[in-house]
Amino acid sequence: MRRASALATSTLLSRSLATVYGGGGAASSGHRLLQVALFASKTTSDACSGARGRWFSSILESLAGGSSRAMSFGVAGVMVSVVAAATLSQEVYAKEPPPPELVPKDVVLYQYEACPFCNKVKAFLDYYDIPYKVVEVNPLSKKEIKWSDYKKVPILMVDGEQLVDSSAIIDQLDGKVLPEKLAPSGDDEETKWRQWVDNHLVHVLSPNIYRNTSEALESFDYITSNGNFSFTEKITVKYAGAAAMYFVSKKLKKKYNITDERAALYEAAETWVNALNGRDFLGGSKPNLADLAVFGVLRPIRYLRSGKDMVEHTRIGEWYTRMEASVGESARIKA
Repeated sequence: MRRASALATSTLLSRSLATVYGGGGAASSGHRLLQVALFASKTTSDACSGARGRWFSSILESLAGGSSRAMSFGVAGVMVSVVAAATLSQEVYAKEPPPPELVPKDVVLYQYEACPFCNKVKAFLDYYDIPYKVVEVNPLSKKEIKWSDYKKVPILMVDGEQLVDSSAIIDQLDGKVLPEKLAPSGDDEETKWRQWVDNHLVHVLSPNIYRNTSEALESFDYITSNGNFSFTEKITVKYAGAAAMYFVSKKLKKKYNITDERAALYEAAETWVNALNGRDFLGGSKPNLADLAVFGVLRPIRYLRSGKDMVEHTRIGEWYTRMEASVGESARIKA
């Protein structure tokens, strides 16, 4: 996020210099100089002091044709614009932590790392900057959740209270940390697209990530690398699981009337982009719960072959990049 902001700032400064110089070769030199200066400022607290400051001033004076006074006014005006633009950018893409007194004190997520429903919950926790611990559940023994009557994931423990079912978890958390937020009517846009995620989008994913044996092995390599498995279980699960899910995916295709897996994935991605209708997010200038749900279920596949193909062949990439910047770093507490 900081690198993207620096690049945007560099571009804005360069355009302003191009106006001052009439778009000539000096503007290109100014662009290169500004890029160096902007990135150098990350490691230098006082880049214009002492000899460096005199050197920088002499460069500016030569670029301005000897009129350092005129150049100073120009740069000052540009910097005001840059600060305003940077502030607006931060407002659009900042996280939304709730008031400290409303943040739960002890949050533990029981999950499978690659589970789309678990990742929906994590997207919410990360965006609202709610610290949480993770317990990776072994899908074979499920010994980590033997204490619970509910035998699926995700399970979220919030200050000792058990919450289950990803959409219900998010609704309850949303009510806890944002009590003043108006409850959705049930037929509003946000609710409609959250239901679309649960009833359609998630069903398109498995036939894609297990589309053939090589993609099934790629998926299980990710699952076993991030899951709670012994060495022997990793080997067994990777190959036996990949083979099993390859055949399961064929049944899922039939169940959900999918003839071409990739076409169905691309269609779903385009359907979502059409729903945005030119907005940065479905929520407008910032993500809403539907944005977080779509982002959450797509996050485990984004860098698998299916996810790379989706970004390459549809328009969803720009929205996904904005979501990555908005959700930001994980709020997960490392063990």
